[in-house]
Amino acid sequence: MWWLMPQALAQDVSITALFKPDSAYPHINQFKNTTPPSGYCQLYPGQCEEHKTFSLQVPIRFESTQAIPANHASPRQGATITVPAQWRELSVRHESGAVEQVRMRITGVGSKYVTEDVRTLTGDTNADSRNAHYRLWGTSWVNAPSPCLDSGVGYYYPTSYGFFWKTPVHAACNKQARFDVPWLRYEHLDFSYELVTPNPLGMLAGNYTGSLTYTVGPNGDFDFGDVMLPSSSVLTMNFNLDVQHTLKVDIPPGGEKVQLVPAGGWQGWLQAGRKPVRLFRDQTFNISASSRFKMFLQCSISDGRVCFMADRDSMLSAPLKVSVSLPGGLTDSAGRPVQRQELVTESGAVTFQPGHYVDRKPGTLHFELEKPDHFFLPGAPKQYFGGVTVIWDSEV
Repeated sequence: MWWLMPQALAQDVSITALFKPDSAYPHINQFKNTTPPSGYCQLYPGQCEEHKTFSLQVPIRFESTQAIPANHASPRQGATITVPAQWRELSVRHESGAVEQVRMRITGVGSKYVTEDVRTLTGDTNADSRNAHYRLWGTSWVNAPSPCLDSGVGYYYPTSYGFFWKTPVHAACNKQARFDVPWLRYEHLDFSYELVTPNPLGMLAGNYTGSLTYTVGPNGDFDFGDVMLPSSSVLTMNFNLDVQHTLKVDIPPGGEKVQLVPAGGWQGWLQAGRKPVRLFRDQTFNISASSRFKMFLQCSISDGRVCFMADRDSMLSAPLKVSVSLPGGLTDSAGRPVQRQELVTESGAVTFQPGHYVDRKPGTLHFELEKPDHFFLPGAPKQYFGGVTVIWDSEV
């Protein structure tokens, strides 16, 4: 007795992963697999957690097209399983067109085989069903045939046996029937998989999508021999990688008003008439960042590149130098630490990148008047001003 299953066009499955910075683990810069587990890992979560694998169950059935004879000479005439254990690579694409690479391999395979009562097939109706399964195949299905490896788990009834094998290499794993098997069916396809995802710190915020297609059937990627034919001949993995970056800057209260002063204050000028050689102010801030960002200035008075301070009446002016020092973990585009990196207007925006998630670490903005002696002429006004907006922009 057997069934010939109609060939469906394809079976799709979704695999999702998320990167969202976690302040409790700032150095863990990896995607988290958010795909709900099914099949083996749902039944035995501890096994998968220990080996860092994930499993899915898809409703692809395999039905025998003919009886499996006892002691069949060719493995392909009986129970044989080959899965794509080698690495495959696929591209995932952001809506902006940016492309990253994902790697995947199948690390295990399983199902539940169903047939006639194995006690009847082996001719001993009074036998224990566990022993009858063993006699039918000469070994228990909890024991994987080489080069597959045992998972250590399995379950059985008189007419079925649930199994799962680890697949370290791309090779056939064969079971030989010791008695005639008039028909055989695999109820579903379980597989475990391993992913290598890109470094999320170099990716854009948003979703990256892509797909990887495997063939199912004789001589396909998932090959169950010549007798066991699948209900679907194609298995497509649809990937969605969700990147949720953090870029946050906190400036202390009052930090939006910067007063430039000489080293040691104004006493030297007020009491002795000594012109300050340097007017400056450092303003600290805290930054959290998990992605590339750029910084630039917007100025109320500018020559198109740098900002100026000026007197409102005479328009006596001098360039204002603005630079930034960033905390460890943030570097420039060449990977160098950021110390007093000069900032200019948007046409000269500077890009920075994290080596790991930086969570609320201190940085400094440095403001310095480049030609302070311009402001100390006889009769010159006593107040000069300029508006500068510092932009942290995640759209790189």
